[in-house]
This record gives sequence, C-alpha cells and structure tokens, in this order.
Amino acid sequence: MTEPDRTGPGTTGSTAGSATAGSAAAGSVTVAVRLPTVLRPFAGGAERVEVEVDGPPTVTSVFAALEGQHPALRRRLTDEQGAVRRHVNIYLGNDNIRDLSGLQTELADGDELLVLPSVAGG
Repeated sequence: MTEPDRTGPGTTGSTAGSATAGSAAAGSVTVAVRLPTVLRPFAGGAERVEVEVDGPPTVTSVFAALEGQHPALRRRLTDEQGAVRRHVNIYLGNDNIRDLSGLQTELADGDELLVLPSVAGG
C-alpha cells in the first residue's frame, strides 16, 4: 500500500501527518469530513463534521461514526452493500481513497477526508 499524500485539498496542513495510523489505533482518533454543499443539509448544514473513532481508524470506521451523528448522510455516501457510491469521490489529501485501500484506508489523528460528488456533463 502506498502512503497517502496528506498535503492536498483534503487536509488543513497544520495536523497532516502528525501521527501514524498505527500509533493512533490504541486510543481515540479525531477525523474531519468536509462536505460539499449538496450534502450539507443531511449534516445539519455543516460544511465540516468531526468524528471521534475508537480502535483502528479507517474510512469505514469514520463513516460508521458519521452515521451515528447524521444517519441520512451515510446513505448518500455508500450503497446498500456498503461500497462508496460511484458518483462520490472521497479524498485523503491528494489521493482518492479508491487509489489507496478504499474503505479500509488507514487514517491518522487529525486527518481530513474531503467528499466530492462526480461531475458529468457535455
């Protein structure tokens, strides 16, 4: 697995790379999720939602914690089988999680996921 580039648009820069996923696994980890305008109504209007994860921090565990805070949001991100919807892109830094380990991508304390809908047109 390649190490994700945590310096891109899905990070704040100040906490990127401050801990490794392995060292964070023992305690709770805070991860932020930035939402596009179209999904904000499902998160109470918030542009950025922080979730706390106990145990190994992965995109899956962040989505589970996010579902606990905003149940309607999870259905917009994943399908009935739990996979990321085709029209939704999730970035960790400059990397789409599909290019990393998908929903099993490991996260570090302070990481920020960026949710972007696919744009199509002609």
